[in-house]
Amino acid sequence: MHELVGLTGAELRLGYHGRRVVDGASLRIEAASVTALVGPNGSGKSTLLRALARLHHPDAGSITLPGGADALALSAKEFARKVTLLSQSRPTPSGVCVRDVVGYGRHPHKGRWRTDDTDGPRAIEHAMTVTGVRPMADRAVDELSGGELQRVWLATCLAQDTGVLLLDEPTTFLDLRYQIEILDLMRELADEHGVAVGVVLHDLNQAAAVADRIALLDQGRVRATGTPAEVLRADALTATYGLRIEVGTDPATGLVSTRPIGKHLSRVTTS
Repeated sequence: MHELVGLTGAELRLGYHGRRVVDGASLRIEAASVTALVGPNGSGKSTLLRALARLHHPDAGSITLPGGADALALSAKEFARKVTLLSQSRPTPSGVCVRDVVGYGRHPHKGRWRTDDTDGPRAIEHAMTVTGVRPMADRAVDELSGGELQRVWLATCLAQDTGVLLLDEPTTFLDLRYQIEILDLMRELADEHGVAVGVVLHDLNQAAAVADRIALLDQGRVRATGTPAEVLRADALTATYGLRIEVGTDPATGLVSTRPIGKHLSRVTTS
């Protein structure tokens, strides 16, 4: 099984072709915890997450593992045994069954001849069971629905057996049922398996429901970090998103609840 680890980015500066996208951002993804990155489009959420996954090399700053180990100095295989990323989109292979796709996650654990991954079968079965795709193990992935396929890709990440799981907008394009299933699974991975989960989300109420900590990004900087109640404040959200956002408490769950007020809603509530 994976070791309990976390991941820390400090004072990261990130850009594309000379254009600064993230400037001086610091973020910690802790073991047995869910950290959600929220903010408007273009605020740098996905870029920051990709940098933590070593898919975007920082112009400045550091990325470290527990004990101060430099994550940027590890070999690709060493890093992939500790951190995995579920990106927004992946090409769907044709004619490949679910079990084999989940097995792709075992690549960092295989030697040169790919025959010495003794823990592979257990990890693959565990990943399929946890994500609920075990009953479809022999089906071709190009025959699956969007929600089923998203769970298969998540199982592939889990089969990698890392202590840090990063997810970039995992609920996008999914219907409500699959969105909730993915959010529930993130919580289970943190609570029951000690995984450090970092996730980019657009839905503020989903972030409030699933996350232990939230990082609010605004124009490439981390505007605030803390618990949902500490970060999801009406003044900060209104300033960051550029529209009025009301914040309250959901009476059914006791969780922070946000409500953006557009022109139509403003007219309705004042009439």
